[in-house]
Formats: sequence, structure tokens, C-alpha cells
Amino acid sequence: MTFKKDGFDGQRAIVLPKSIVNKYCQGNSLINRAFITDIGYYPRAKFHLRKRLHGAQQNILIYCIEGTGSVNIGSVSYNINPGDYFVIPRGAIHAYKAEEENPWTIFWCHFKGEQSDEMVKRVYEKCGSYKGSVGFLQERIDLFNQLYANLEQGYSYDNLTYNNLLFLNFLSSFIFQEKFKQVLPEKNDDLIEKSIFFMQKNIEKGLSLADLASHLNCSASHFSALFKKNTGFPPIEYFNQLKIQKACQYLQFTKLRVREIAFQIGIDDQYYFTRLFTKTMGYSPKEYRDMRTNPGS
Repeated sequence: MTFKKDGFDGQRAIVLPKSIVNKYCQGNSLINRAFITDIGYYPRAKFHLRKRLHGAQQNILIYCIEGTGSVNIGSVSYNINPGDYFVIPRGAIHAYKAEEENPWTIFWCHFKGEQSDEMVKRVYEKCGSYKGSVGFLQERIDLFNQLYANLEQGYSYDNLTYNNLLFLNFLSSFIFQEKFKQVLPEKNDDLIEKSIFFMQKNIEKGLSLADLASHLNCSASHFSALFKKNTGFPPIEYFNQLKIQKACQYLQFTKLRVREIAFQIGIDDQYYFTRLFTKTMGYSPKEYRDMRTNPGS
């Protein structure tokens, strides 16, 4: 079996920085019993393989909507088909892979906290194993997409709190599938969301505070105060977090060199980018790439 290092066409993934997890998730009494640390989507993931001989530090949920794969958890093996999902308890030795001839398309997330541990146990109690099956519901996919899109909006206290409370609904849709009915809330089109959307659409540019404020037709000082009040971060620091989020995806899913990735997110100085990345993620760009593309990681 060949290990796929360059990602899959259409793949998406977000890994929260350790500093954000420690401060805004583990340090947040509203969500510290169940919160997302990693989330992603891999379509037609040929050669996808993960083997963790010491387990993972988080619980894992993988939901297959197309194709096939297999998973070993401890000494038990499961075949995975469309509609199947499986959970892996944190610390459990495991390996999983897509079948080469008909590779799976999966939605996945890593999550931590005492409540999430209990939800993994509930899956096992209800299904008699770590594998279950659910009927396809677009509402479930929409909910996953909302979780992902919310994280793309950055790591403010309010955003992470809301998103992880919503995450419980996503987990519950597997455990209590017969009761699941999701109605997505309407998008709140306020000034802060507009500014974050503007950041996302201009991630390759080196926008200044004045540029961001000008887009909303307000003064830099008023915009900065309003943004920090709503997100907990100054605008430029938030913009840099979004840039590093995008850089993580380039590191995991492409072969671009570090200086090329820096250029893609609007940073001309490779060394400044490396310092910013390391400060934000807790790893250097090289360490992060090695960790995310090494099948034993």
C-alpha cells in the first residue's frame, strides 16, 4: 500500500493551534468537556492510510459516504461501507485505510473532553462495537459544513464556544439518528462577519488595518475596537491566524516550499512567516508538514 502524501483533490482540513485549544477550549468551562481539535473532508481518498501504534491524544470520528475502507481498533477489524461511521477512543491502538480500488470519501474530526469520551462509550454501548451506520441526510452534511465554515472564520472565544456547542448536535446525529433533525440558522450578516469574509477572500494580500477598516467605511480605531470586542483579537492578529490556517493546508496537501507558501498568503519574508507559524501552531512549518504527512504520526 502506497501512502498518499499530497492530499486528495477537493480535500479540506483544519488543525487548531495548541495555544488556541489550551486557552479557548480546555480553558472554557462551556465547552471543555467536548471540543474539536481537528476537522476535515477527504473525497475519493485513494491510498489514504493512518496507523497509530500509541493511539491518538483525541477521540476520532470518521463518517464514510462513498467508497469503502477498513479499520482496526485494538484487535478488532471492521469493513467500512457507505453510510458507516466509526469512532476511535483516545489512546486506542488503531489503523485505518481506504480500499485502493474503491477509495472512501470521508468526513472526519478529532475531539477531546470528558463528555466526548462518554459519547464514544455511548456509541459502543448502542452499536455493540465502535462501528455504526446511519441513513444519509443532507442536514448532517450541512451541519458538518457549518462547523468547518465557522472554524474558517477564525478562533474567537464566541466563535469557538458556539461552534463546539453546535458540534454536540453533530455527534448526537450519529448516536441518536432517529431523533436528528437539523435546521441551519440564517447567516448573520454583520460588520464583523463582513470583515472576516473580506480577510478570507484576500488571504494572499498583505492588508493593513487601514485597508480592513476602509472596506467597511469606518475609521481604523473604531474598527479595531469593535473587532476586538467581538472576537477577542486585534484585526491583524486575527487575519494572521487565518493566513496560518491556510498555510497549514498548503503544508499538508501540496509540495510547495515554505517560501512559496509564505508568498501564497501574502508574506514576503520567509523567516517572518516561519516565526509567525511557529508562534501560532507550536511547531515549525517543517515539523508540521512532517507530522501531518507521516503515516505513523
